[in-house]
Amino acid sequence: MGITVTGAVDVFSLKPLTAEELTAGEKANADFRDTLNSKQLLTELQKGGYVIYFRHASTEKDYADQVSATMGNCSTQRTLSEKGWQEARMIGKAFNYYSIPVGEVISSQYCRAWQTADLAFGRYVKNSALNFPKAEDYTDEQLAMMKTQLMPMLTKLPPQGMNTVIVGHDDLFEATTGIYPDPQGMAYVVQPDGAGGFRLVANMLPSDWIDLNR
Repeated sequence: MGITVTGAVDVFSLKPLTAEELTAGEKANADFRDTLNSKQLLTELQKGGYVIYFRHASTEKDYADQVSATMGNCSTQRTLSEKGWQEARMIGKAFNYYSIPVGEVISSQYCRAWQTADLAFGRYVKNSALNFPKAEDYTDEQLAMMKTQLMPMLTKLPPQGMNTVIVGHDDLFEATTGIYPDPQGMAYVVQPDGAGGFRLVANMLPSDWIDLNR
């Protein structure tokens, strides 16, 4: 469960990246260690009380489309690949198999996010607060805005006995936590503390969910 990174890959050169070449967010993702083992995490999730933040499942290509994308028009955006469709369905099957209770399912307005939510959970509510700013290089103000928009969702306690699912993007999560969630489909399990804060207890690849009880 989770990930162990010995060398990330530069998708343009296909050369392994050394630790020195990772960004701070990528390094934080690589260095993250779960605080619960698989069975403990399953038990906790079955009780409810967590927020699960998913980066959308895999897309056909990986490129920045936040400037050119038009909400409501999937042809202007990156869309899920066949692999992404399979990842999302696999996540949903695992949640059903293990009877992990899900309350709210919140998605950005990007097609790849709400499609991930729909394939995995069969329902979602779009929230523009999960969208990217229309820029490729963010200003300090835009980074602060992303954190301001996401923090209330990560710190809000779910209804008793339920978990909240958020399907969003990499940059908002990094702006809020300092962690760049990679690869696509990566999820972080968040435990709100009820006092405006939270802790991260685990990260999960799409293929990790079905193995929770092993």
